[in-house]
Amino acid sequence: MTKTLSHFFLLISVACVFAVSVNARTWTSANGAKTFQGELKSYDVASGKVTVTKPNGRHMTFKQDKLSADDVTWLKENGGSESGASQPSKIDEIKSYCLDFNWGGRRRFAKPGSWSNADPAEHVAWYKAMGVNVIQTFAVSCNGYAWYKNGVVPEQPGLKHDFLPEMVKLGHKEGMLVMGYFCISANPKWAKDHPELSYGAPATYHIPYTDEYLAYLTASISDAVKKTGIDGFMIDWLWQPKRQSTKGKWLDCEKKLYQQLMDEPFPGEGKLTPKQDLAYSRKAIDRCWKAIRKAAKDANPKCIVWVTTNHMNHPHVLNSDMYKEVDWLMNESGDMKRIHAVKSMVGKNTRLITCLAHWNGQDATKVVPDAIKAGVGLYGFAKPRTADTGIVPLKKILTRPVSSLRGDDRNIAVLARAYHGVSAEAERNDNGKFVESSK
Repeated sequence: MTKTLSHFFLLISVACVFAVSVNARTWTSANGAKTFQGELKSYDVASGKVTVTKPNGRHMTFKQDKLSADDVTWLKENGGSESGASQPSKIDEIKSYCLDFNWGGRRRFAKPGSWSNADPAEHVAWYKAMGVNVIQTFAVSCNGYAWYKNGVVPEQPGLKHDFLPEMVKLGHKEGMLVMGYFCISANPKWAKDHPELSYGAPATYHIPYTDEYLAYLTASISDAVKKTGIDGFMIDWLWQPKRQSTKGKWLDCEKKLYQQLMDEPFPGEGKLTPKQDLAYSRKAIDRCWKAIRKAAKDANPKCIVWVTTNHMNHPHVLNSDMYKEVDWLMNESGDMKRIHAVKSMVGKNTRLITCLAHWNGQDATKVVPDAIKAGVGLYGFAKPRTADTGIVPLKKILTRPVSSLRGDDRNIAVLARAYHGVSAEAERNDNGKFVESSK
């Protein structure tokens, strides 16, 4: 412990001799050598800044790293967000959207640094206009770079704002939950840095879940949850690698993983039976899932882990522990049929969500009312259309009748109306408010 820190705890301890607040808590230094009493005034999750009211009525502000691990855990479970900021409301109906930083052109991941000028205030204002109560943005996008500064994962090149922590602060002031994102089976930066542990770096599943990769992934998750203050995060592409670059041949690292999980040598590509492949795949995905969940809950027991799957009834995940343990589970294909099919497989507290995006071809005017009736959450995403800010301009979308729109524009228009509690026929007036049509 430094002299400054020792002096800090000495002053607090002396003050405690004179008076003790009825609501005071006993705090312990990081090395366990000193304790003091004081009442929590505020706690900023994103910066780790703690303000305590001492027994003499004075305030002391310091970073959470001066405190014991137990104290930090208590802060995360019981502390606030930014001092003076509103806390996110309890979410009864999930109304979410995502301006998707993942994709560039021609089915390729966005280049590192794309939308690096994105302004958190502008983005939160966009989500507010949509009427969302859950913002889904990014911790680490598919290109392998982070959307916050000074983390385990390098930030997007040229990142102007400390984007994710600022989104959290601003979103919480509006009563919104703010969720991050991790792509599990694809990360070009990891592939470039560890070519022996990845099947190249195509814009599809290419990473086997080796010990080395899980160590990196869980460190990334823990770091983001602790440093940014996110309420949770979406995990995407929790699938087995496609092995495209090797034309189906297995890397040595994955052969080793097979033996590790199956307790038998890898039999060879030509001798691997469908039964063996299924058993191994389920074990690999389950192990990865459990590592993700543990990292999240260890960092913040209240952290929401949100799984999206574009193949909800895939044999690798049907009746899995993941379905039973996940907080939120989303059918990215968007239809209600698949959601109803897995209801018996999920945990009693798991919340189900459906998705609207251009790629899945769902009719928003049918899916949205069906989901609301079934108590299923709503979500949509679209690629940004402004090269600099990462925004999809809303005015020309929301002022037009739904019937005149197609693709993502139609989904945005229907979701925005549903999120504002009006019908798909409602019109947007000059004041930006939706009113039911008089026609």
